[in-house]
Amino acid sequence: MGRRGGMGKTLVALAVLCLPAFPAHPALPALSADPVVKGPERGALVIVGGGRVGPEILTRFFDLAGGRDAPLVVIPTANGADTFPDDWSGLKMFKDFGVTTITLLHTTDRKIADSEEFVRPITTARAVWFPGGRQWRLVDSYLHTRTQREIERVLERGGVVGGSSAGASILASYMVRGARENNDIMMAPGYEEGFGLIKGVAIDQHMLTRNRQDDLEEVVAKHPDVLGIGLDESTAIVVRGQQFEVTGASKVAIHDGRIVKGAQERHGKKYFFMAPGERYDLTKLERIGKANRSEQP
Repeated sequence: MGRRGGMGKTLVALAVLCLPAFPAHPALPALSADPVVKGPERGALVIVGGGRVGPEILTRFFDLAGGRDAPLVVIPTANGADTFPDDWSGLKMFKDFGVTTITLLHTTDRKIADSEEFVRPITTARAVWFPGGRQWRLVDSYLHTRTQREIERVLERGGVVGGSSAGASILASYMVRGARENNDIMMAPGYEEGFGLIKGVAIDQHMLTRNRQDDLEEVVAKHPDVLGIGLDESTAIVVRGQQFEVTGASKVAIHDGRIVKGAQERHGKKYFFMAPGERYDLTKLERIGKANRSEQP
């Protein structure tokens, strides 16, 4: 493990070079017939649909963390590189934003991910961030390891966990586009379970930019107890308890497989869009209007 400090930054890089060809994962738990959609009981999630992460999103993320001096852990494993130097380009947006304490964690060895030494920076973190890439790499390295458990504890301490693109999809309980072959397969056997920081949900990204707005329909058709959330680029949902708010530059699509009949279906619409500022109730599964700015952290 290497540690470097300078100019108020603390960066840690951990890496191994080998990736097991066929790692074993526990079977995906059966999806309940009784719908349970649940946000974190404590802390918050900031989930971004890829593309540029603008200052509005970063401001919300670090406000929830406790400020730009809050200890941040960045886990870039989805990117696919063997190692990540202290000056890795993916850290630039945080440095430019004035973040003072950054720890970079990476491994492709599940034994290392399950070790006390590797997770130590997470135990004192107020924020964790997953950049983009391919989400199966995060599954192979971290699912059901001590790393995942310590990330959950960041939320339990009232911190914030976020991610963009692949780093967004991994945060849900049902993970889409997990196939090793390509990212066009929505439901890939063996790679359908995410970290479950928001439960009963599947999260897609790059929605309108890549014309993916219909893609979650096959997921909610097969698993009607899963709420599908499609995020466009430079757009996020901020999840606190049983509500989320849309923020950023574009739209979010809500795919609810529980809607068999009703206004949406009668008008030929299987999903609806939400705009920045609008909120959604994860208990009632309905839009609840725009947030009062005084309610935000």
